[in-house]
Amino acid sequence: MIIKNGLIMNPHTNASYKADLRIQDGIVEEIGPTLSAAPTEECINAEGLIIAPGLIDTHTHFRDPGFTHKETLHTGALAAAGGGFTSVICMANTSPAVDSVPVLQDILERAAQETIRIFQAGTVSHGLKGQVLTDMQSLKEAGACGFTDDGIPITNAAFCYEAMKAAKMLDVPISLHEEDPAFIRNNGINHGKVSRQMGFYGSPAVAEESLVARDCMLALRSGAHVVIQHISSGYSVELVRTFRAMGAKLHAEATPHHFSLTEEALLSHGTLAKMNPPLRTEEDRQAIIQGLSDGTIDLIATDHAPHSAGEKAKPFSEAPSGIIGLETALSLGITSLVRPGHLTLMELLEKMTVNPAKLYHLPYGKIEQGSQADLVIFDPKERWIPDSHLSMSSNSPFTGKELYGKVKYTLCRGRIVYADPAVS
Repeated sequence: MIIKNGLIMNPHTNASYKADLRIQDGIVEEIGPTLSAAPTEECINAEGLIIAPGLIDTHTHFRDPGFTHKETLHTGALAAAGGGFTSVICMANTSPAVDSVPVLQDILERAAQETIRIFQAGTVSHGLKGQVLTDMQSLKEAGACGFTDDGIPITNAAFCYEAMKAAKMLDVPISLHEEDPAFIRNNGINHGKVSRQMGFYGSPAVAEESLVARDCMLALRSGAHVVIQHISSGYSVELVRTFRAMGAKLHAEATPHHFSLTEEALLSHGTLAKMNPPLRTEEDRQAIIQGLSDGTIDLIATDHAPHSAGEKAKPFSEAPSGIIGLETALSLGITSLVRPGHLTLMELLEKMTVNPAKLYHLPYGKIEQGSQADLVIFDPKERWIPDSHLSMSSNSPFTGKELYGKVKYTLCRGRIVYADPAVS
């Protein structure tokens, strides 16, 4: 295959240039200004388009095993490819949870049949109970790329510290869901103006901030690579900034919904804007954007969380939290961050490609001769409206909203795994 006339953006070297790419056997074989296609080679004309490394999501839920009425490995892979993602890291709060080698191996064996690269985290604790450490070494040897009890906070500080030290010994990240349930009466909604208007006592920002403060100190003391997941509070951003300056190996994820929306979205979208941690104030949103801008937040992750329409149709206090996000993440980054001038397109791509690859020791996130041909080709200026989904679920407040930035092709291992129907 040859891809011609596109603007290559390579965050790995912070370089952008117009060139052609020749792909052979899943590898970028040649890069040059005027490559000629042989009669047997497929040719993609990328004139006016960006060619970037395939996106990497450090935080996604494919609900498989246990909740396959919401998503499966296959439908999740389709959604990922549609959003330009060629590698995803699945969370471990499945049923059964990924706390044993047989469960992990089953997932990885089935994931290997999909067209994108699916990686799997193991749980920190047995049964997600926060009491007994899993055999992290055996899970890593069997293919776990990191550890997390995502969806459930680790409330025991001493246990969390031991888990961090174990992760450091194995040289893998440990990712933490930071919400102290002692502060929360109704999850999924920020405790503030909107929750009072809706008649709820929700989840105050201090529920997140208190655990972030604790775990920033534990990260500093342990030396582990610690990921603060789906950060939502401005004070949490400042804590990460402070402890990173002190030498802690901290990383922070911002989701597209947390940098694009505020708690006001619940008034118009109801349960489609219910998530953990919740959408917070405009001041918090701006602090997250500032954290992205100055590098305090180094990862953009979707927290793709599918739920069925019936589940989301329940009364607010009973409906599950979370939204799908793989198919709109790049567009929301362009719409909410790049076009307003908060990030350059290269900076956005860095947080969605090379930074995740470095954290998880993945040989992706770059375009150079000899690199894996995992690529996304997109038009950053094209306006589009998401009105259907490749995901099995459709729980998104962004459905029907005009966005900028349309994925045209996604390639993984040198093969087209998604093509915009308008160009295919």
